[in-house]
Amino acid sequence: MGMSKETANLLPEAVLSQAAECLRVMAHPLRLRMVEILMQGGRPVHEIARLCDLSPAQACGHLRLLKGQGLLGSSRNGRRVYYSIASPQLPGLIRCIRKNCGE
Repeated sequence: MGMSKETANLLPEAVLSQAAECLRVMAHPLRLRMVEILMQGGRPVHEIARLCDLSPAQACGHLRLLKGQGLLGSSRNGRRVYYSIASPQLPGLIRCIRKNCGE
């Protein structure tokens, strides 16, 4: 069965499913803020927590969720865990929010 003109340029179902999962995970103001912070470069948990006005434990919960979805990466330096952006789509998502939902 061929594609009609109406559906020829639509995104594949797999792409839409992946985007929906990313958006579900990112649908929290603090997680959006964390990504915005990490767009400036990798940071340790305690800095992210401070900048988001959270306890380190609360920040860790959000960061673990983002990492579990493959959106963030982490590395350890001594006792400190540094997080960074792993998904190349995240900065584009923040830019889209700034452009379409910003001031």
